[in-house]
Amino acid sequence: MDKIFLSELKIDTTIGIWEWERRIRQTVIIDLEMSADIARAAASDDVADTLNYKSVAKRIQDFVANSSFQLVETLAEQIATIVREEFNVTWVKVRVNKPGAIRGSKAVGVLIERGERLA
Repeated sequence: MDKIFLSELKIDTTIGIWEWERRIRQTVIIDLEMSADIARAAASDDVADTLNYKSVAKRIQDFVANSSFQLVETLAEQIATIVREEFNVTWVKVRVNKPGAIRGSKAVGVLIERGERLA
């Protein structure tokens, strides 16, 4: 399976369960891996033949920046749904990091995979 990835996409959003978190914007860091058959694009050298990672990044940035979830789990699930449904991706891995959420830890977060993984 070919994959296209986005690494360390930093976006400010409202996220958290505590009252003080609901009043501020915090940075989340998102990593995506998406299944994609890149053979056609490699042969044609045409962006129309591939999963356009710039379009994916822009959509995720807009969505996350305008969202307001309590849990990173919910945010990750919503991102996975957008990627699969709007970009016709059969498998996606989404990692959402919330830096500074736990004192002494660089980041905490979730890692989910959705869809059918092809060999």
